[in-house]
Amino acid sequence: MRVLIIEDELDIATNLYDHLEARGHSVDLARDGLSGLHLAVSESFDAIVLDLGLPGMGGLCVCKKLRQEVCSDVPVLVLTARDLLDDKLKAFECGADDYLVKPFALREVEARLLALARRRSGRVTDSRVVVDDLIYDPATLAVQFEGRAVHLSRKCLRLLETLLSGPNRVFSRADLEHAAWGSEQPMSDSLRSHMHILRRALTGSSGLSPIENVHGVGYRIAKRSV
Repeated sequence: MRVLIIEDELDIATNLYDHLEARGHSVDLARDGLSGLHLAVSESFDAIVLDLGLPGMGGLCVCKKLRQEVCSDVPVLVLTARDLLDDKLKAFECGADDYLVKPFALREVEARLLALARRRSGRVTDSRVVVDDLIYDPATLAVQFEGRAVHLSRKCLRLLETLLSGPNRVFSRADLEHAAWGSEQPMSDSLRSHMHILRRALTGSSGLSPIENVHGVGYRIAKRSV
């Protein structure tokens, strides 16, 4: 599951990030409403954890813009200290899917996020991406190749997600670096190293990988079937 946390309190954000990442989920973090909205619009997430008292742009405004202006259906779990009924009703009116009052248990947050992601995947049928012998389930982050489970790091998963978004399309180094590292500047050989690990993990019984290096251009998932 890929989760976006929009939370300005550093301790809370760090605890959520560390717990979800340790549980095998892919996590991104924004510390203000505007940055969170930008990430939510420009990236693909299975669920969002949203605080209401954010600097710059409040959580209610972020949620409302996601629903009314962007028409996003990504599930939103509001996580806030505001426990009045009117606050809850306003959040649901703005498009929130669930509401949890601080303090909270990290395991409960994860359970609610998983439930929201399952509910969403049920609405959009099968969310799995299948390219020949390669299967990726974005709801669970599970990868299978030639019938065997493949375990990948978070950045390798992001690279694979990007490549699978356009089978046979060649993605440039810049495309892939942005997908895996965002605005963070990677080390000079980081992309090459991660792609080597990813291609090795997806090497089949034939000794070949579906990920091809297009010399001087980038990488692609080569789809055999039409």
